[in-house]
Amino acid sequence: MSMGRFSALKWLYPGMRVKRWLLLATLGVLLITGGGLGAALVANMVVFDLLGDINNYSRLHFGLPVTALVVPIGLVLIGLGMVCLALGIRGLVRSVASVLDPYGNQRLAEVVYRKRYLQQGSNIVVVGGGTGLSTMIRGLKEFTSNITAVVTVSDDGGSSGRLQQEMGILPPGDIRNCLVALADDEAVMGEIFQHRFNGAVSSLSGHSLGNLILAGMTQLRGGDFERAVKEVARVLAIRGSVLPSTVDRVTIHADMADGTHIKGESSIGRSHGPVMRIGLEPEHPRPVGDVLAAIAAADLIVLGPGSVFTSVIPNLLIPEIAEAIARADALKVHICNVMTQPGETDGFKASDHVEAIIRHAGRRVFDYVLVNNRTPRRDLLAKYEVHGQTMVEPDVEKIRRMGFECIVGDFISETDLVRHDPQKLARAIARLVE
Repeated sequence: MSMGRFSALKWLYPGMRVKRWLLLATLGVLLITGGGLGAALVANMVVFDLLGDINNYSRLHFGLPVTALVVPIGLVLIGLGMVCLALGIRGLVRSVASVLDPYGNQRLAEVVYRKRYLQQGSNIVVVGGGTGLSTMIRGLKEFTSNITAVVTVSDDGGSSGRLQQEMGILPPGDIRNCLVALADDEAVMGEIFQHRFNGAVSSLSGHSLGNLILAGMTQLRGGDFERAVKEVARVLAIRGSVLPSTVDRVTIHADMADGTHIKGESSIGRSHGPVMRIGLEPEHPRPVGDVLAAIAAADLIVLGPGSVFTSVIPNLLIPEIAEAIARADALKVHICNVMTQPGETDGFKASDHVEAIIRHAGRRVFDYVLVNNRTPRRDLLAKYEVHGQTMVEPDVEKIRRMGFECIVGDFISETDLVRHDPQKLARAIARLVE
């Protein structure tokens, strides 16, 4: 007997709560079969002389032919069988559904349909980092579960920077945000993974729980960060995959417009920009093999949104990744930022973002540019202006003259911040591959 058959027998183990429903459904099948056979025998009674004699005997001595009893009894058995079968199937489905969705938030049919629908979605690779990347994939996961988030690993500030220095691991912060964004139950997973310890005297102060989980899993896997990310993703049952663009420790350095040279992502953000050019140390970090495979198989490749110099471009400074994107047959689109980034893109228009990416990649890595043309509320703009940020001017005609197709529209949400709206972005992107 094969292992598959042994596994099937587990449905009969104590505590599975399905045996009663299987037995009820089986009883229903037997009743339907018995009732149907009885009716069939009556219908064909003329063929069987013996049954004909029985029928005559019953009529002579009891005043009723057998057919007068068999047919009603058969119909009753069929009716009871159908009720038992329906109740058995209903109970079985509910028992299984209570395990798949213990909180009862969705019906089983909805869960199965949604998973099947998402599995048939397009293969989409999103390249970037920071909050922009998690915003993008949060919207896309409603259209497909075939998402690969390629994340830059150059963050050197906050909890990520401390873990990198103290434990020698890659910065986990942006990876953590993407894992949460792709989780089936983002609200619960977000509350757990984004919890940040506080307390001035605690060595855990400032660390997020998700970063510590990734750090711990990396240690458990002998320092293999890529494997650690995959295993945490499996635990979270995320829709898609999250991959670092490289597993080499890299540092960003930048040449600024004022002639200064700055090293480190956090230092660049505190500088007085704009950035003219950035590079990586080491100059040619090794790409992750699964990233190149995902790019080759993609139907759509998305660059951004996110800090153009510290989130998007660093991935393209890995030559094999830039080359793979340029060579891929997929549709390719860049999501232009809504607001300028202090110390990086001060005074940049949309066309300046496009030019910076192409110049650093050394080749054409997208054909479409998605640009927001809705102006945020005046009170929000004033809040950003205090920090030296302005709305990115949508100079669409210049981008078109550069040879790119533009997707222009309202792609922002306005709360206390001006950011891309995940659903608006995802709908616009999904239309490209419909």
